[in-house]
Amino acid sequence: MLGILFVLLSNVFRIWQPRVIREALDLVLSKLENYKSSSELIKNQIAQDLAGDLMYFGGLVIVLALLMGIFMYFMRMTIIVMSRLIEYDMRKELFDHYEILDQTFYRKNNTGDLMSRITEDVSKVRMYLGPGILYTINLVSLFVIAISSMLEVSVKLTLYALLPLPILSITIYFVSSLIHKKSAIIQKQLANLNSISQEVYSGIRVIKSYVQERAFGKYFKQESDEFKTMSLDLAKVNALFFPTIVLLIGVSTIITVYIGGIEVSKGNITHGNIAEFVIYINLLTWPVTAIGWIASIVQQASASQMRLNEFLQQSPQVKNEGSSTSPLSADIEFKEVSFTYPDSGIKAMDQLNFKLKKGEKLMIVGRTASGKSTIADLMVRMYDPISGEITIGSQALKEFDLGHLRKNIAYIPQDVFLFSDTVENNIRFGNDDASLDQIIKIAEKASINKEIQQLPEAYQTKIGERGVSLSGGQKQRISIARALLKDPDIIILDDCLSAVDSNTEHAILEYLEKALENKTCIFITHRIPKSIVMDKIIVLANGALLEEGTHDELLAKKGEYAKLYKKQSAQNEEIIIA
Repeated sequence: MLGILFVLLSNVFRIWQPRVIREALDLVLSKLENYKSSSELIKNQIAQDLAGDLMYFGGLVIVLALLMGIFMYFMRMTIIVMSRLIEYDMRKELFDHYEILDQTFYRKNNTGDLMSRITEDVSKVRMYLGPGILYTINLVSLFVIAISSMLEVSVKLTLYALLPLPILSITIYFVSSLIHKKSAIIQKQLANLNSISQEVYSGIRVIKSYVQERAFGKYFKQESDEFKTMSLDLAKVNALFFPTIVLLIGVSTIITVYIGGIEVSKGNITHGNIAEFVIYINLLTWPVTAIGWIASIVQQASASQMRLNEFLQQSPQVKNEGSSTSPLSADIEFKEVSFTYPDSGIKAMDQLNFKLKKGEKLMIVGRTASGKSTIADLMVRMYDPISGEITIGSQALKEFDLGHLRKNIAYIPQDVFLFSDTVENNIRFGNDDASLDQIIKIAEKASINKEIQQLPEAYQTKIGERGVSLSGGQKQRISIARALLKDPDIIILDDCLSAVDSNTEHAILEYLEKALENKTCIFITHRIPKSIVMDKIIVLANGALLEEGTHDELLAKKGEYAKLYKKQSAQNEEIIIA
């Protein structure tokens, strides 16, 4: 509201300037007429008066220009600053919304597109909310004030001066629709370019190892050329639009001078009025020219806001509707649980039933795509089952507060993710309140402390994006240390020792057996370890329970588990299940 007020005040002082110039010109012409027919003494007096009048009018124009400039400064400090604050709010809102969306959303949308919407699209909307609104208010107010002033002088001259405006309106309407269509396509292609770039940067080691730099460079060039072509098409529209507007303004000025001259000869208006009108027309040049620019901004913002709304209107399928904060140290039970991945339609679990008592250790084995990792995803509610129910104690998983549930379950996924931060902060991610001594102790238990100490800055070493400077085994052990630092009620290890050697695995499992003595543990693996005693083992096949029992019971059954174990014994006491 203050911004609108400052725009109005700025334009009031802007419009006063042509009036002052008209009065000055009429006064000068009037005194010049008197000067010609006066005596020498009177001529000197007229010349002195004229000099004083010109100084007065010149000073008045400067004062009006200064006042106009001051209020222009204030209008930008209000409206533009407001748009920056809204931009901040929009980015924060979008980021917060990204965080509550579930895995289904992230499996359907790529990272580059997410980044494009939170950066490019928000910036486009900000341009509308700041400069777009500012110049629209400026345009409307200046038009109203200027045209009102013109009508006061001469209705006929005003109508002639504004004759090109209908043509201008039709041009703006036609071009705006073109800009909107082209802007939406350009934003989509920009998101595509961001996605390609992000994938290349993330997978640069794979690209280099397969010598595919040229192929990806060629692909990126093709997409960039397409973006360039689209952008040039939009630029051509704008390039045609702005000269057309300037031409129409020029035509309006010529009409003003011609019709004004006729009106002066008839005695309807003064010479000063013609100068006043010409200045009015020129004052309207930038706002009128800005119509095209504003139209472009509005149409681009419209396309961008549509893309933002597309994500903002999506709601997570996993909803936090529970409120229970009961301890999770209780029996876990899967009751007729079935699950199909919503994005791919792959059935990962088929009426699975099993029960795990408080403090027990469960090992889940099975071939690839048998549904092992799906159990972990369902436990931490990355997804909800299609049918059936998962309970902890007497409560269904959905009855627990989602934050409380995840806070008390340590999940070490198969695909380890480390942040581009220090080793210390990556481990502390499991517990913000942990001291460095606690971090070092837990790192020792995860058999990673010695290797961390050998890094250039030990625990303060920055490990690069996704821990790129570490080996696969080091990343897995840091991930284990991070999870153990949470001191959770339930711990899920999803094949998190696949990249460590047998001796390190033995040391970690030996610690886990002691550390997890009173905790419920689900151990998902492709390898059958001998260094930890499991209370229960289940074998999965195609998402269904194939076998269940202890190690000895399953060996006695001589089924799938016995075959896998026998194969392992023949392969150096280790097996990788294909």
